Amino acid sequence: MELKRVVVTGLGALSPIGNDLATTWKNMLVGISGAAEITQFDHEKFKTHFACEVKNFDPSSVVDVKEARRIDRYAQFSMYVAKEALVDSKLDLEQADKSRIGVIWGSGMGGLKTYEADISEFAKSDGTPRFNPFFIPKVLHSMGTGHISLMLGLQGPSFAVTSACASASHAIGQAFDTIRLGRADIVFTGGADADITISGIGGFNAMRAISTRNDSPATASRPFSKSRDGFVLGEGAACLMLEEYEHAKARGAKIYAELVGSGATADAFHMTAPDPSGAGAVRVMKMALDDAQIQPKDIDFINTHGTSTPLGDIAELKAIKEVFGEHIYEMNLDSTKSMTGHLVGATGAIEALACVMALKEGIIPPTINHEEGDEDENIDYRINFTFNKPQRRDIHYALSNNFGFGGLNACLIFKKAE
Repeated sequence: MELKRVVVTGLGALSPIGNDLATTWKNMLVGISGAAEITQFDHEKFKTHFACEVKNFDPSSVVDVKEARRIDRYAQFSMYVAKEALVDSKLDLEQADKSRIGVIWGSGMGGLKTYEADISEFAKSDGTPRFNPFFIPKVLHSMGTGHISLMLGLQGPSFAVTSACASASHAIGQAFDTIRLGRADIVFTGGADADITISGIGGFNAMRAISTRNDSPATASRPFSKSRDGFVLGEGAACLMLEEYEHAKARGAKIYAELVGSGATADAFHMTAPDPSGAGAVRVMKMALDDAQIQPKDIDFINTHGTSTPLGDIAELKAIKEVFGEHIYEMNLDSTKSMTGHLVGATGAIEALACVMALKEGIIPPTINHEEGDEDENIDYRINFTFNKPQRRDIHYALSNNFGFGGLNACLIFKKAE
């Protein structure tokens, strides 16, 4: 069976550094940090007082005020970016076969905000269960998918993917397969999460996973730097509209890039820590390269998972060295989490979007906040980490890594549009 080609024809973004694609990309290139003091709850007694929040989000562009109360924040984010991707793609939905258009969407935590709020109200009560009738539909991980499908009337293959921080990348990989196997012509894919809540910050604090650099939030996310002390929790969403190549050509669609490879593996090592050898990451990158039918030397740019955690950065670099050998010194690496923070289930989507835009524009966003090198031998500063300022480069292939709790690994490879 000959697999169909899959291209990106629409993009949408809602991030801590911009409420649309254009603003998010512009601020990535100038190295803006989305980190600031938390506004969504009283954080006085928490170890961490900052996060990368979405600013001034207004759901009224996709749903009216009454309906918005029935939809969790993460699902509102999902609808918002899907609508932007549709507009960007210039697809005429009225003329399209909606039974051939699907939604495959990732979320790591689903309706955490709703779950926390409703359970807190019950805990304050006399024990009488007075739950909102929309409680269950609001908390489900599948409702990002569901609300996009309902909003746009899409009837093709649609489902949700949950694999922690790899959720969106796995969703994009599944959308890729769905189209190239001929099961759909178009899939809206990506992911959303809204986890800057009492339990989100409190839980990650308890794990000692997030930074406590409260005196300087904007510089707290510092991948590959000696003084990194954990990731910065973010929120947001991004959508890629994937389309079968001939279908896109037939309607004269703008093509941003081509998705050519994906991989998925598991470490089977630890509940939260990466395998320090990087073995699972090695396998997932090799799988994606084999799927794309290219060699390691063909990759020009890697958007690393690059969380700014002491263990994670080193394990990923070990894996990249093993896969790419001496070619590692010919590539650019970066971590856009240094600006957006870690969007959990949405992180793979915003980072895939960064790869697509880098391919299209010929420029690589920086890894900001680098101040001093780490003595660890695995952090080799002969590597071009694109520290602190963007770099112009003709990019032919870009690779995006994402690794989730539970040792769940994902890798995507995009190719410059021909």
